Amino acid sequence: MSRGRLRVYLGAAPGVGKTYAMLSEGRRALERGRDVVVGLVETYDRPRTAALLDGLELIPRRTLVYRGATFTELDVDAVIDRAPKVALIDELAHTNVPGSRNAKRWQDIDDILDAGIDVISTVNIQHLESLNDVVQQIAGVPQRETVPDEVVRRADQIELVDMSPEALRRRMAHGNVYGPEKVNAALSNYFRVGNLTALRELALLWVAGRVDDQLDRYRADHGISATWETRERVVVALTGGPEGDTLVRRAARVAARTKGADLLAVHVTSSDGLAGGDPVHLARQRTLVESMGGTYHQVIGDDIPRALLDFARGVNATQLVLGASRRGRLAHILSRGVGVETTARSGSIDVHMITHDEVKKGRRHPTRTRAALTRERRLSGWAMAVAGLPVLTAILSMFREDLSLPSEILFFLLLTVGVALAGGMWPAITAAVGGSLLLNWFFTPPVGGLTISDPQNLFALIAFVVVAVAVSTIVDIAARRTREAARARADAEVLSTLAGHVLRGEAAVPSLLARLRETFGLSSVTLLERVGRPTPADRSQPKDWRIVATSGGTPCMSPSDADTDVVIDDDLVLTMRGHLLDAADRGVVEAFAAETAVALRQQRLEEAAEQARPPAELDRLVTNLLDMSRRAGVLRLALQPVALEEVVPRAVDDLGPLYDRVDGDISIGLPEVVADPVLLERVLVDLMSDAVRHSPPDQQVAITASRYGDHVRIRVIDRGPGLPPEVYDRVFLPLQRLGDRDDHSGAGLALSRGLAEAMGGTLVPEETPGGGLTMTLTLPISASPA
Repeated sequence: MSRGRLRVYLGAAPGVGKTYAMLSEGRRALERGRDVVVGLVETYDRPRTAALLDGLELIPRRTLVYRGATFTELDVDAVIDRAPKVALIDELAHTNVPGSRNAKRWQDIDDILDAGIDVISTVNIQHLESLNDVVQQIAGVPQRETVPDEVVRRADQIELVDMSPEALRRRMAHGNVYGPEKVNAALSNYFRVGNLTALRELALLWVAGRVDDQLDRYRADHGISATWETRERVVVALTGGPEGDTLVRRAARVAARTKGADLLAVHVTSSDGLAGGDPVHLARQRTLVESMGGTYHQVIGDDIPRALLDFARGVNATQLVLGASRRGRLAHILSRGVGVETTARSGSIDVHMITHDEVKKGRRHPTRTRAALTRERRLSGWAMAVAGLPVLTAILSMFREDLSLPSEILFFLLLTVGVALAGGMWPAITAAVGGSLLLNWFFTPPVGGLTISDPQNLFALIAFVVVAVAVSTIVDIAARRTREAARARADAEVLSTLAGHVLRGEAAVPSLLARLRETFGLSSVTLLERVGRPTPADRSQPKDWRIVATSGGTPCMSPSDADTDVVIDDDLVLTMRGHLLDAADRGVVEAFAAETAVALRQQRLEEAAEQARPPAELDRLVTNLLDMSRRAGVLRLALQPVALEEVVPRAVDDLGPLYDRVDGDISIGLPEVVADPVLLERVLVDLMSDAVRHSPPDQQVAITASRYGDHVRIRVIDRGPGLPPEVYDRVFLPLQRLGDRDDHSGAGLALSRGLAEAMGGTLVPEETPGGGLTMTLTLPISASPA
């Protein structure tokens, strides 16, 4: 059975029409003959949204009792048993009541997808985990309910439900989003034009990033290497020299010419040790790139122009910035250099050659050992052996009468050493054997044969062969050690880069997979997790594995699909596609795999901790309980006309050091209310102190008042975590703590509600638009002035 497909409607803010769009799509699917059910939808009493439910089958919700209260949640088992083709399930980021099948609704949806059922869901941009802190800075409201970005990115289809800030505010003013009593507070707080504009930009940019991922996957799946200029991406190549600072700043200016352009810096570490860079310069330039909003990358490649262009094409770069060469004139004559070669191969990528102050200073090579033997050097060694032996024989034959056999042996030994230095052991051994035969035939009496008349000449030839072989072996061993040292150096630089990402908090699973893919030039990297218990054949069964995270093109569905895989533990396997990795690369890959597992476990621990946060701060609860016991049955009221513009400032002053956390907006034109001034002040103090406690330190609590018929409504508005509407009635239970979060305690609110009702008023909680809790105190208007 194939896995279901997930479609997500993403919005910038509540009220843009995500649920409406989801239900509309469900109705269209039903009209096309598909079997559609509503797993769970929240209409929030919006008539046009509720009307779309007509004609759709609703799956009954599951009822749960938690701490004496009744809640309803999505019934996952009922949806799976019903087995429709499509299920409509609202609010992807919702946190389930303890005792549910899963902690999060997105996990419920994952189970339904595994059952082969397509799901259509909704989510707002502020609920994405990676944007949680950004949204808090913009709107001043922390979001307690979040969903990992990877969950949404894995969706088969994401549609942005977009609406301009002005249009959304008009919908709000017309009462299409919230009730009339909430409109003013919403428009003046969360739904300000600036907030909505910033949230809209976040949503557009996030969806644009998702489109980039889809484009990269399409290009990888279809083997498209040509650059598609869908978005400006500027890559700057860093050698590790001092000129890198100039190149980074120039590349940043190039990127800044186009809004939304990406800046990427890349350093190529050659596996043969020829392209080293100063670590101090690279570290400084990396910090500079990241301070300008760019990203730093490191790849391994022997052919530097090819490695640069492979990386640039892999990220779909449009422009490549290189520094002018610091090589001398002779070096330019011998080879074209990285800049010229890269430009010649760049194709549709624009290459900028930037001059800098280091050009005139020439290139300073760090001290290092000789490089390992490349294919070109080995070929040159064979060429020297094949061509050098007859040439040397011809030259020495002309001076046969003037040279002795030991001198001729030394010349052949010198040629053998040269071959060994150029081409390694086997060309040198060939030269040694061939040289001994030529010495025997042309220079050892009797000349013209392979017999040797003088035993001393025999010993000389044997010594020549032994020395030649020994020198060849030593040169080959030195080359191998140099190759291993260069490889270790390249691996160390990659691991240093990995450690830097971890220390800077960039160890999210998708980021690590992307780094691994870029480093080794892979087409895709996928982290798989086993589903159920191990079986002998599960490595080749996609149904036994699920994708935790992936980067690049088509992901591996099981370990057998991979070109290379690394088993992390009994349940996790890191799979890679693109090409087979060398055995020497496996150590680095295993380091990436281990760090990926740590990042995954850390992510899951944080999610578990969020679900298990214990209640705290019991001192205030005890104080309020004692106060209630003293007042029970003996409360006397002194009801009289009271002016709010007099009582509210006194209540704010009673907050002591917290008074500057409250922003009061009480009009002097409001009518007086009927209340006991002392008790009203006490109620307001309790409500404001409770609101301050649950608001972020940088956010003020608002207190407003307005006339509504023959009553005045006083609202105390906080920006804290808020409460689900289902538990509003429970907040007034005297001995109640709500859930496992630091929520509003029941005793203080129970006392305040009792006092409000004793004065002929009401106290009810409401959701603060954008997040938080609003306590609304309603009191009757006085018929006569005080």
